[in-house]
This record gives sequence, structure tokens and C-alpha cells, in this order.
Amino acid sequence: MIKLTDHRVFLDRAGNLMPKEKAAGGPGRTGTIAYGILKAHNRSENMEHLKLVFDAMVSPDNNYVNILQSARASGLEEFPMPYVLSNCHNTLCAVGGTIAEDDHMFGLSNVKRFGGIFVPPYRAVLHQYMREMMAGGGKMILGSDSHTRYGALGTMGIGEGGGELVKQLLLQTYDIAYPPVIAVKLTGKPRPGVGPMDVALAMAAATFPIGFNKNKVLEFVGEGISGLSMEYRMGIDVMTTETAALSSIWCTDEKTRAYLRDHGREEAYRELMPENGACYDGLIEIDLSEVECMIALPFHPSNAVPIREFKEHMAEYLGKVEEAGRKIKGDRGKPFRIMQHMRDDGFYPDQALVSGCAGGMTENIAAIADILDGADLPAGGLSLHVNPSSLPIMEDLMKSGIASELALKGVTMRPAICGPCFGVTDAPANDQLSIRHVTRNYPNREGSSPGQGQMAAVCLMDARSIAATVRNGGKLTAATELDVSYRDFRPSFDGRIYEKQVLDCRGKADPNEELVMGPGIADWPRMASLRKNLLLRVAGSYEGSVTTDELIPSGEASSYRSNPEKISGFMLISRDPGYVGRAKEIREAATAVNFGEAGETTLGTIIVSDQIGDGSSREQAASCQKVLGGFANLTHEYSTKRYRSNCINWGLVPLRTEEPLSVPCGSWICIEDMAGTLKRGESDVFALLLDADGASPEEILKYLEIPGWAEQHTARRISCTLDALTKEERATLLAGCLINYYRGQ
Repeated sequence: MIKLTDHRVFLDRAGNLMPKEKAAGGPGRTGTIAYGILKAHNRSENMEHLKLVFDAMVSPDNNYVNILQSARASGLEEFPMPYVLSNCHNTLCAVGGTIAEDDHMFGLSNVKRFGGIFVPPYRAVLHQYMREMMAGGGKMILGSDSHTRYGALGTMGIGEGGGELVKQLLLQTYDIAYPPVIAVKLTGKPRPGVGPMDVALAMAAATFPIGFNKNKVLEFVGEGISGLSMEYRMGIDVMTTETAALSSIWCTDEKTRAYLRDHGREEAYRELMPENGACYDGLIEIDLSEVECMIALPFHPSNAVPIREFKEHMAEYLGKVEEAGRKIKGDRGKPFRIMQHMRDDGFYPDQALVSGCAGGMTENIAAIADILDGADLPAGGLSLHVNPSSLPIMEDLMKSGIASELALKGVTMRPAICGPCFGVTDAPANDQLSIRHVTRNYPNREGSSPGQGQMAAVCLMDARSIAATVRNGGKLTAATELDVSYRDFRPSFDGRIYEKQVLDCRGKADPNEELVMGPGIADWPRMASLRKNLLLRVAGSYEGSVTTDELIPSGEASSYRSNPEKISGFMLISRDPGYVGRAKEIREAATAVNFGEAGETTLGTIIVSDQIGDGSSREQAASCQKVLGGFANLTHEYSTKRYRSNCINWGLVPLRTEEPLSVPCGSWICIEDMAGTLKRGESDVFALLLDADGASPEEILKYLEIPGWAEQHTARRISCTLDALTKEERATLLAGCLINYYRGQ
């Protein structure tokens, strides 16, 4: 089904392998589609060290307030490129004691003042709007959401933390070493009932566990592309984030042109094909005809297997899930249970959802109607809820009668929001299981709160198999098990919805527009710069991976997204409820030290973990740690480039080591002359694990004034590296955060 080649390969324009000797003298890596786009957006004279500018940006309402506040504090005067503020994550008016509409009014006033684009609530999920209205051939788009992917339309999309968007707003560049480019060769044609999520989950399962795609660009080639509709391509493309890829790009064709033409933007079409002899850093070969209907078990999209295989070994798979869930929940309440969903004749989930940028497209929903044709959905059985990804898609479904068909079956059609995927709607009951066509199934993504003893789980599936399961009385069923006649449905788009309801202020910035700030919106607190030495208390030490959803959970915690102090109170709440208290204790002692006139040492906290940062691009995973007094992380691996960038932009020194990480919580770590290391452009440092159990911050600082004390009281020297840092990144770390750096300039 999927074959991986982990070395350089040469391909012709059709995606066929070329012998190295035949490709000699050809374009090499400059012949890839990605190279041409990156070169066109690079502002450095060196393609090995890119300084990229983007054609447009997009942010959802769960993080645009923080981005706008950071940019304004750093000197923002006007948006220098089209910047879309989408209101699709926090659409409920009042959640957790805050008013989400205050954020929307703040965003609207920023659009008027600085000249942006405002998409009101319920009109579109951000990525669907960008597909329909902004993406085009040869473009690059930066988004503050990790699923910023528009490769099927010829646009390289990159999802990053808010700090990188702030840089673009301030006319700075996105700096990165030239990334490896992996060819994804598609052949064959999917069987009826196999959907785009099945292909995406199969690829995630094959690549994510071994880091095959990590921080790389995926370039889709091969004759299999031509047999896929545009929505099918988009459904695969958006899930490339779950393989840890940096970005994606596809060959374009007449179907791409037709999609853009139907959306009134045919001029945005560009034919994109690799040159003969293009060189790639690796190859993924996917025979679409062999892809089966898949299920991604909790708690990661890459934990995917064919539904057929899962049913053959159900008890074994569920036992592993239950064990993992109990570790996540810990000893809070009764142990997590999932085995009860297995009965003699099959596997029965409690809830079914199709939603958002991955599931809520027209063809997926039309396929649901075809599968449910002739079926009766009884009361008390497995219900199905659908969130189309935009109001134009909803209008198309209503106009075609598909929405009516589904309503008569009892399928509920909801507004265009990211709620189910983001964990702010449709939270199952304790120990319940949901099957969903959304992008993620991490803990907390379904809305549960392990830290409070409430735990549920999500399995990812394609909309087709979800509908087949609903039709079969709630018993897990692959869509290929049913004989279904699928209609030849061709989506249509009516742009009048956006023309009348989306506010486009590009080129119309009004500096006199007053910013509307509700009581839930707070400014960033004062943040200290980095002095010569770093003294760090280990506020959290963890085995295995710590995800961004664990660092700062989605769901209810996001209610406080616009108040840095309040949202920081949710830091690691599901993984380690005691973290916030420990961090605040050191922060209180550090205030006088870090902002005082005397002294050469910065006092703060550090998180230690084997791996850290897998998951979404949310910058709160780093900014909340900073607000609580964090100054560094120590790990074997930063899961993604975007999380490491978030750390740097918020003044968290990104320490990495190859040594064992047996560093207990509560330990003291000293890094001597950290500032000098950054100023000199060096990367190697020693973290001194001190033999000072029980010592207070005041005592440690007093001892450090004694020459040689740290060396004499070192229990262990941990050899660390900062890896590659640009000049600007080093300056940002020295300043304490990106806001301080730009204020200083």
C-alpha cells in the first residue's frame, strides 16, 4: 500500500523514477516545484538559508488577539499583506466566564484600523475560506493554525506560532534552512468507499512514528493525482500536518484550473510540474487502489490501522488504548474504560461527527447521503452530526437537496465552526467514544478533562465509513463492506455570501479607528531579559512525549485565550496539576531578582521531557510557560519546527541533549554565561545539575556569588546544544522574548 525510500531519488515530470546516470546534468533539486516557489519568496541571496516573505496570512479567533497585541506592542502600523481574521474556533458567545464576542469585536476593529479581512462567525472554517478565496498557484500562505495547507491548489501553506506572524506584520522574514523535499507519488485509483481520510491516515501511520516527514516539504506527483477530485486532494493535503511535515505542494492540472474558475479566480491558476530529472530527498509511493478504510485509534492520528485488521484483533488494540488512557487520566476518579464498546458481534461507538477543514467538504457530505439512502436511523441509536466547512458549502447542499435528505434521516447540519475538532463542542460523556472525520484525536480534543477525572476518546475515520457505521446500527463498518451507488455530484460555489458578509479592508486602513477591547482582553505582562547566567528550577519533568495539547489544552481553557495570566493557569493541567503552583512559587521569588538593578543571574523555571511540542501550532504552549516564569526547555527532541520557534519567540532557551534525562522535578539547574554563549554565536553549553535539594532560590543565588560554588556542587554536567540559531533568534532570546526584542529596536 505504501512504500518509503529514505534516500535521494530522481523523477521525471510524470513522477517516474529515473536512473541517476540518466538524470545527470539535469536540474537536480532546483527542478522541484517546491524549489521554485521557495526561491520566488526568498529575500536572502542564499537558498541554503531562506528568509521568506508570504503572500497572505490567516489566523483564527483562538489566537489572533495575542498576535495583534504582540504586533501592536512592537510597533505595528498597517498590515503589509492580506491578513484574514477568521472567527471559527471560539464561536460560542460565552464560555467559561469569558465573552468570545469581545474577541471578535477586537478583531473587527483591528481589521478596520490596520487594513485586513474579517470573516464573521459561522461563515467559514479558516482553511476553507482560504481555499475558496485566497490560495492560488505559486503562492505561500502563513497561518497561526497548524493545518494551514493549500498544496492542492498550488500554494505552499505553513502553520506556525503567532510570533512568526508578528514578524511578517513587522516586515521581517521567516528564517529557515532549506528544507528537505519528499516526493509523494500517487498511482492507481481509490476503491468506492475509500475516502481522503483513509489515504491520509495510512500515510500518517507509515511515516509519523519514524519521523520520515518531520519538518520536510511533501511534493505530490504521479498519475494517480488526475483521478482525484479537488476536494479529495484537499482532504489528503490538510492531514499532511499529522505526518509532521513542514508544508506541501501538488502538481496542478485542469481540475485545479476549473476549481479556481468556479470560485471566480481562474487568474490564480498556475501549471505546476517538476522538471525532468528533479531530485528529491526521499520518496513515498502510495498505490491508491490498495488503500483500505482506516481507523485511527486514540490518542494520535498515526495510531491508524485498517478497519479490517482492527476488527480481527479488537481486544488487543483496545487493551493498549485503555492502558494508554489510564496513564493519561492517572488516579483521578475511576480508571478509564473503553473495552465496554466491544461486544460479541462488533465494536460500537457512542457518537459520530463529520466536521471542519478535513471532513466538512461537499463530496464527503454527499457520500454520507448516498450511504444512508434507504436507511432508517432509530431514536436512541448512533446519531450523526455534520458541520460543513463553509456557508457556501451549506448553501450548495441545501440547493442540491442533499441537506434536506440528511435532515429527514435525522442527521443534524450545524454551522461552519471548528468546534468538534477543537474540543469546544460535542464533548462525549465519561468513558464514551466518538468516531470523527476531523483532523486530530489527541487527549482533550474531544472536550474531556483528564485532570478533573473526566475522560473520553476519539477515533478518526473517513466520513464514508462513519456513515456506514451509522447505517449498520452503530456497529463499526467500513464503507467498502456496503454496496453503495454514489452519485456523480459536482460541487458549485456562490460567492455572493462572502461578497455581502466578509469585510475586506485591504488598502483601507484607518489609523483613527478605535480598538475595541472587552474586559477579558489583557496586555502581556512585563517579561525579563536574559542576564549572564541562568538559574532554573525544574518545575516539570516527564517521561515520553509532552504535546502542545497537554502544555495548554484546547476546549474550555481556550476561553481565556485573550488573558495571558488566566490561560496560563491551565498549563499542564491534565498531565501535571501541580505544575502551575510550582512555577508561580519561583516566579514570585524571581520578580525582584530579574527586574532588579543588581545581579548577573536570571531566575526562572524549566521543563524537562524526552520529547516536547508535538501537536498544534498554538503559541500559548510556549507563551503560558513564559508568563509563569519559564526560561528554558530541556529535551531529547523538539517534535516540530513550529514549537521550537514558539519557544524562541517567547524567550525559552531550546536546550537539547543526547544524554539520559533523569532530572527530578524540583532540581536546580545552572547554566553559566548563557548570555555570552548566545552573543558569541556558540551552540554547545553545559547544564549543571546542582546538588542543592531543598535550597531556596535566595540561598542558591547567594551561593552562586561564591566563585566556583556551582562547579563544586554539581551533581551532574549535562552536555547540551542549542542547535542552529539565527542572529535574530539569539537576539530574541537575549531580550527575553520577541516583544522585548522589537521594542528594543
